[in-house]
Amino acid sequence: PNGAGKSTVIKIMMDFIRPDRGRITIKGLTVADPAVRRHVGYLPENPLFYDHLTAEELLRFAGKAAEMNPGSIRSRTEELLQRLDLSHAARRQIRTYSKGMTQRIGLALALVHDPEICILDEPMSGLDPLGRKLVADLIAELGRSGRTVFFSSHILSDIERLCDRVGVLHQGRLLFSGGISELTLGTEDLESAFIALIKRDAGETP
Repeated sequence: PNGAGKSTVIKIMMDFIRPDRGRITIKGLTVADPAVRRHVGYLPENPLFYDHLTAEELLRFAGKAAEMNPGSIRSRTEELLQRLDLSHAARRQIRTYSKGMTQRIGLALALVHDPEICILDEPMSGLDPLGRKLVADLIAELGRSGRTVFFSSHILSDIERLCDRVGVLHQGRLLFSGGISELTLGTEDLESAFIALIKRDAGETP
């Protein structure tokens, strides 16, 4: 649900917030280790950019920061702009972009260095139906290619369509972690299972 702690968990995973106890590791490294960054692509809930740059300039800048070679930067930039339907706006300043376009260039920025692990906070926020399909298709393709995609959402249809495993947070506590089939066992669908789980946690009768 809203306010459950989804974005907070992701900020801890990205080492923006330090946990009160415990630690998170990615590929055997603590998230405080700068070496983790080369393995991870991150899309924040509300992406902010140097908005005087164009999309091409932003992705080239990110590619250089990731120490990609010029040929790879060029081809990857073209690929992502095309996949996310931004080629027509590649040379426009990002400050002129709509909310949906800004969200899509944020995803391109997260993926420019072809990370093994993608951490996406509400990746389909603010997208129209076409944008949602573009992003959902790309997330599904990343999963099929062997990438790990960790994303937050309270839109159950997106979760059901894209996820192999789910975690349910409520008031900062993890109520469930496992496969969707485990969560929905004995219920009609994911929505019914989710509501029943939240009500049980709140001490209500499902």
